[in-house]
Amino acid sequence: MPFYEKGDVRIHYEEAGTGFPLLIIPGGGLNSTIAGLAATHPFNALEEFKGEYRCIAADLRNAGDGQSSGPLEIGRPWDSYADDHLGLMDHLGIGKFMVLGYCIGGPFIWNLLKRAPDRIVAGVLTQPSGHRPELPDQFFTNNMNAWGPALSARRPDITMAMVESFLAKMYRANPDFVFTVTRDFARACQTPLLILPDDIPPHPYAVAMESAMLAPNAQVSLYPWKDTKEKIPLAVRHIRTFLKANRPSA
Repeated sequence: MPFYEKGDVRIHYEEAGTGFPLLIIPGGGLNSTIAGLAATHPFNALEEFKGEYRCIAADLRNAGDGQSSGPLEIGRPWDSYADDHLGLMDHLGIGKFMVLGYCIGGPFIWNLLKRAPDRIVAGVLTQPSGHRPELPDQFFTNNMNAWGPALSARRPDITMAMVESFLAKMYRANPDFVFTVTRDFARACQTPLLILPDDIPPHPYAVAMESAMLAPNAQVSLYPWKDTKEKIPLAVRHIRTFLKANRPSA
């Protein structure tokens, strides 16, 4: 089991396949793990695309069932996770790459596009999470009730007061849209994007569609795409076509 280490951060990751690099960000919120790809996701991108790409996935820092760990960077929660993703790609000697993210991977991808626009060749946002005005505090509350207490229990150096400050900065400091970028940023983003909307409380359809309408090189897959098992292969086929179309020829 390979690990990438930098200072106090230790990230467990896996690789599969060869070819142009594809970073895969599992869903599951702050409990995002590689294992979740096979257990809870509508399809396992690591398995689906390893025959065509060099697929890389990692456990999120401090995910409950994962093997990655690091400090709780209260002042920069989203950027600390971006540091881990970009640092892992640096560690692997990867410059440019494509990225596919589920759920929380949506805001992560937008932040990567802000942080490293010249490195992200294309992005696939699968059932992306975002701010839902009628449930403005859902992410803060859910994580305070589940992720936070479990983390504090196994990490005596992390108190619930620290967790509360971390989550407040993450989800309450900019409670709008996709949390990590503005609509103006999305409007100016030239990176090719494919968005697969969902519509459950953490994955608002309206935000997914607004993102697609704003970003000039975005496209949308069919919706609904996972209400029956027969539709999922069609959505995966769309992803495969999109990735192939945007994969650098070199």
